[in-house]
Amino acid sequence: MSAQFPRTDRTTPRRARDRVTYEKAAAFQILDEALYCDVAFAAPDGAPRVLPIFHARLGNTLYLHGSTGSGLGLAGRDGVEVSLTATIVDGLVYAKSWAHHSMNYRSVVAHGPALPVRDDHERWIAMRTLIERMSPGRANRSREPSAREDASVAILGMTLSEVSVKQRSGPPKEEPEDEELPYRNGVAEVATVVTGRL
Repeated sequence: MSAQFPRTDRTTPRRARDRVTYEKAAAFQILDEALYCDVAFAAPDGAPRVLPIFHARLGNTLYLHGSTGSGLGLAGRDGVEVSLTATIVDGLVYAKSWAHHSMNYRSVVAHGPALPVRDDHERWIAMRTLIERMSPGRANRSREPSAREDASVAILGMTLSEVSVKQRSGPPKEEPEDEELPYRNGVAEVATVVTGRL
């Protein structure tokens, strides 16, 4: 049996529970493939915020990258509780009825504290990992940040401990009485393609 995240109240869905797993390998694969994640948090003024954030995973830690002057950078100066999701859409599911149109997708939802990374060596490793995500070897083909540039970057680290995976795959679900309807159905594949590496 593969390693699993523990199931919690926050990672237990209200519906479609058959689509949920807590397998670490599946969660890590999605986080590594997704180009960004959406991070929800309470801003310093108490209002809710959701921001798309570039991320990178090293082991069981997810690093979030942003500006020190951004909403997340300001909220996370001393650490901030976040919920985040990363989703990959693999297909648009066309059914014969409106109600059964769907998507084939893989998604991760994670909850927990995101803490500022202040250790210089850990910050360097996190920044290098973020650059390497864009293109393997890219860190050696570009300049490291100056002290001024580094000071403007907020890097938050989140230990992955409260995590769930939800996914759907396969053809549309159809009602038996709809099978003979003349409408086309099926799955249109969706892919994110990087057209060049520098």
